[in-house]
Amino acid sequence: MTRIIGILLGASMLATPLAAQEAQLRPDQARFRALYQELVETDTSITTGDCTALAAKVAGHLKQAGFTDADLTPFSVPDHPREGGLVAVLPGTDKAAKPMLLLGHIDVVTAKRADWTRDPYKMVEENGYFWGRGAADMKAMDAIWIDSLIRMKESGYKPKRTIKLALTCGEETSTAFNGAEWLSKNKPDLIAAQFALNEGGGGRTDGHGKLLTANLHVGEKLAVNYRIEATNPGGHSSAPVKDNAIYELADALAKLRDFDFPAQLSDTTRAYFAKAGAARGDDLGKAMMGFAKNPEDKQAEALLDADKSYHSMLRTTCVATLLDGGHAENALPQRAGANVNCRIFPGTSPQQVRDQLEKVVADPRMTVKLTDDRGGVVAKPPPLDPKIVAPAEKLLAKYYPGVPLVPFMSTGATDGVFLEQIGIPVYGPPGLYSDPDGNGTHGLNEHMAVKAVYTGRDYLFDLIKLYAG
Repeated sequence: MTRIIGILLGASMLATPLAAQEAQLRPDQARFRALYQELVETDTSITTGDCTALAAKVAGHLKQAGFTDADLTPFSVPDHPREGGLVAVLPGTDKAAKPMLLLGHIDVVTAKRADWTRDPYKMVEENGYFWGRGAADMKAMDAIWIDSLIRMKESGYKPKRTIKLALTCGEETSTAFNGAEWLSKNKPDLIAAQFALNEGGGGRTDGHGKLLTANLHVGEKLAVNYRIEATNPGGHSSAPVKDNAIYELADALAKLRDFDFPAQLSDTTRAYFAKAGAARGDDLGKAMMGFAKNPEDKQAEALLDADKSYHSMLRTTCVATLLDGGHAENALPQRAGANVNCRIFPGTSPQQVRDQLEKVVADPRMTVKLTDDRGGVVAKPPPLDPKIVAPAEKLLAKYYPGVPLVPFMSTGATDGVFLEQIGIPVYGPPGLYSDPDGNGTHGLNEHMAVKAVYTGRDYLFDLIKLYAG
């Protein structure tokens, strides 16, 4: 590839030509980079994208590597033709060894070009980062999963354990066709596995490129949406009254803003705060260890709450994300509503959270309705299996010397929750990592550290082989 990619900040600064970048890479890295770029530059957002088209491109790459039609299962449904996915299978040699599954969602959050510094659907390498929608969530890992199967097939590698890959759509949008949920309900034998590897793990840097902890994702929150709504008879705007649906909704959201669900600990988060805190050696690290030892330590809790990621890790969180209200500019509003997105701590049901939201609103004129609960499941963490932990720790000593492996509960939510409902424990391995600012995931100018991508690729390839062997 010889074309110039992207434009840097400022009209006079051009990105480094791709050919020059590839000259610094091993041939296998250059091919991987091209695959990663193709994934990022294929729009798979719910508004303007096409997951089915990207799944077809991936199937083409796998066929080139030697996979047959019998190894590949594309899938979609008629009412969501652009939200399809792909399952690929690399057979193992030991029929008694249960398969392992690599799970990856290929859809991305919609990105508005006018708000971004760069075109979100063009991958640019700049200042030590890859920039583009999906560069972090989660097309880097998708590319690693695909690349790993290609390398194994082309080299003639025969795993002991069958390796399956499921690339799905619908993870980022509750109204979309969710491929992981569909496979779990309609094709459970196709994806049946002893365990699955998914997003959610990784690690966290100090913000300056130094990896502080490597995370093994064990358990996750459940993403659920609710609607808080006020209704009113309305009337002419020339004769306003204080009984106004928009004002009532605003008052309710102010209460929600000021409310915190109580702090909780699971086995995973307790271990995380204890181990990650010990690795820090600062006041925040002491607070992490202190809270893990004594969850009644309010001073430690206050210090953790000052960090948005730790605040979220400690509890169920709910936040208003969408607003609507009124029907005419010269009329009093007859209806006003808000979508409230909650990330529910494992073991808590969506109904329990709805009941709590109703208490927070404390207004009988308003309704609180559960609108989307990802199939009515309750998140439950898998066991902290030594057979999963030990290989990950072994490779950390090679690729990230001195960095501890820490059990971690993602404050987001993944499609792993659907696999866990059919008995497949799901883990998010280390390898990739992010900065404290979140790297623009779901926001503007999403990016992923170049070093994290290439080192993570090597780490995860070796980890797959350890698990499969």
